Amino acid sequence: MATTPAPPAAPPKPTWDPGQPEGPFPWLRPTIRIRLTLLYGGMFLIAGILLLSIIYLLAAQALRQGNALPFQIVGGQVKVTSSSCPGVVGLELPPDQFNAAIGQCILEQRRHALDDLLSRSLMALLGLSIIAFAFGYAMAGRVLSPLGKITRTARRVVGSDLTRRIELDGPDDELKELADTFDEMLDRLERAFTSQQRFVANASHELRTPLAINRTLLEVHLSDPGAPVELQQLGKTLLATNERSEQLVEGLLLLARSENQIVERKPVDLAEVASRAVDQVRAEADAKGVEIRGERAPAVVQGNGVLLERIALNLVQNAVRYNVPEDGWVEVTTTAQHDQAVLLVSNTGPVVPAYEVDNLFEPFRRLRTERTGSDKGVGLGLSIARSVARAHGGRIQAMPREGGGLVMRVTLPL
Repeated sequence: MATTPAPPAAPPKPTWDPGQPEGPFPWLRPTIRIRLTLLYGGMFLIAGILLLSIIYLLAAQALRQGNALPFQIVGGQVKVTSSSCPGVVGLELPPDQFNAAIGQCILEQRRHALDDLLSRSLMALLGLSIIAFAFGYAMAGRVLSPLGKITRTARRVVGSDLTRRIELDGPDDELKELADTFDEMLDRLERAFTSQQRFVANASHELRTPLAINRTLLEVHLSDPGAPVELQQLGKTLLATNERSEQLVEGLLLLARSENQIVERKPVDLAEVASRAVDQVRAEADAKGVEIRGERAPAVVQGNGVLLERIALNLVQNAVRYNVPEDGWVEVTTTAQHDQAVLLVSNTGPVVPAYEVDNLFEPFRRLRTERTGSDKGVGLGLSIARSVARAHGGRIQAMPREGGGLVMRVTLPL
């Protein structure tokens, strides 16, 4: 009796499950909201206490100044002691006028005391505000510093360094949850990219080997001078089909490899890369009567020379193959401008509607046809060029040229 196979083991769960139920006292958890509330509430309380104490001391001083008598009786004579009423110096004034003058002097003295209290209070408020803002800025930076660590790790991951992890220590708050979730996502991404690289390596071997064997067998049979004409014709057809399959496999593998960011970068002169691509296509261009021209100024970028040459080669090949039957030309130029290296490939050719330009970058898409069915290529050239440009942090744009043809513009950071 056959035994029932055991069910597959469940995948490991992440360290933090966003759907897990909260504890019996969720408000006791040291979340960012609670920590910021306590921090800024405590700062406001301390600032209020300091401001209240300072105002209390200033008010006490103002009361002492405002209630002080503006005169003294010395040796039976009245001596004015307040600077607020310097005009009250007459000792021979009638009692009514003297009392009125002294009352006015006291009011003026109180006014000066209140003005002094207001100015000092404003200065105290300004000083405490500066201190509070500086302290709040420092505390906010300390609380939010884990976000900086998460951001720096994310930037390193953008550079295809998937081995980086945040591994954030600290209280079990929202930032800790975010960091743990991000680490879990990086684990899965690293496994996925590793699996993809392994698949590409295996597919490269498994797909190339039988095609190479088929090509060898066909070439051996075609080299037999005694083979019938029908068999030779069939062999040539199969050889062309096999060659097309090899091109398709090479294009697919290159497209899969170029989807990732370039980890190891070296200085590459875009002008040299473009010139090498032009030299490879020169014979085909001469056979089709297409003139290749253009000046290529030095433009050194950081990247992979082989992949960058593939961009130039694909663009120049397309420009030569999709050209007019007579008096066609292809212009290939390179320049360095505004911290960017620019590769420009223009060509004469059939009129390309603007609404069909974006479709040219899709795999197996050509102008007015969606599947492979032409001897001009396998329909992956522009897709590979776009993937390689993105992997180098650049981009590629296609614009219809007035009178027919295209203008392909590749920009890469210097």
